Amino acid sequence: MSSVTGESCRHAFTGALLERARGDRSIIAVTSDAKGSVTLGDFEAALPEQFVETGIAEQNAVGISAGLALAGKRVFVCGPACFYSARSFEQVKNDVAYADSNVKIIGVSGGVSYGALGSTHHSLHDVAAYRAVPNISVILPADRHQTRRITEFLTTYDHPVYVRLGRSPVPDVYAEGERCFEFGKAQTLRTGDDCTIVAAGETVFHAFEAARRLAERGISATVLDMSCIKPLDREALLDAADRTGRVITVEEHSVHGGLGAAVAEALAQHRPTPMKILGFPDAFAPAGSSGELFSHYGLDAAGIAEAVKLLLSGKVAMGAAR
Repeated sequence: MSSVTGESCRHAFTGALLERARGDRSIIAVTSDAKGSVTLGDFEAALPEQFVETGIAEQNAVGISAGLALAGKRVFVCGPACFYSARSFEQVKNDVAYADSNVKIIGVSGGVSYGALGSTHHSLHDVAAYRAVPNISVILPADRHQTRRITEFLTTYDHPVYVRLGRSPVPDVYAEGERCFEFGKAQTLRTGDDCTIVAAGETVFHAFEAARRLAERGISATVLDMSCIKPLDREALLDAADRTGRVITVEEHSVHGGLGAAVAEALAQHRPTPMKILGFPDAFAPAGSSGELFSHYGLDAAGIAEAVKLLLSGKVAMGAAR
């Protein structure tokens, strides 16, 4: 695992999509006045006949994408996650999910990537929203390498998927060429016996770093990268819960309805286990950089490590949310 990267997940997505689209004319990129945000300018310049710009019209972008998919195209509709999980939610539910259209909704600058713009541009509800819609999978890549593998997979997968990408460069979790993604499966980054830390998206690096710090204090933690929140890798989760007896989830999302909720639902029904959900509370988050907000809400390595120690000490009630 490295702490150095020169590329964001959104840049990795565009590069991988463009590479695949050069050899597959059925791949179409659709965006809504977000070429800069999604970095699709390179795609448009290289393949203008496979690119659609709708202007500031997310609902229209989704409807056009569904129509193209029903005509046999593999469509990636891209734009800010805060808009594609709210403004165009009805179109995704009805035009994409209900029809099982081959459309991938790529929500860029998800979570608090737009931190300084405040709650209007935060997207801390998107996982909860799309987890509840039939026929849509939900995927959150952790770094550039995993984003590339996910994008390559999506060009061959013919069902709706919501993918949330961050905006800024993030530390590498995986090495170049390392196996880092299998649809519906968690990646075990570290194995321990005292606690399981389950993370997704840009919190994965912080979870791994927390486990490293805990190891220096004699606490061994299993770390699961649950990049596929839907479908959830229940087998890996239950195996880890059996071994460690304690579970903490970490997510750049509301504590309601996201990764923590998915894990809690699985554990409550199949393996009741003391757990803690780390995420954003039921309140509008203030403006600030991603790093500042992660630190403020205890989602960085220091906060996660402290939460693990509290859980192991019995000071956190079973099922409590931050």
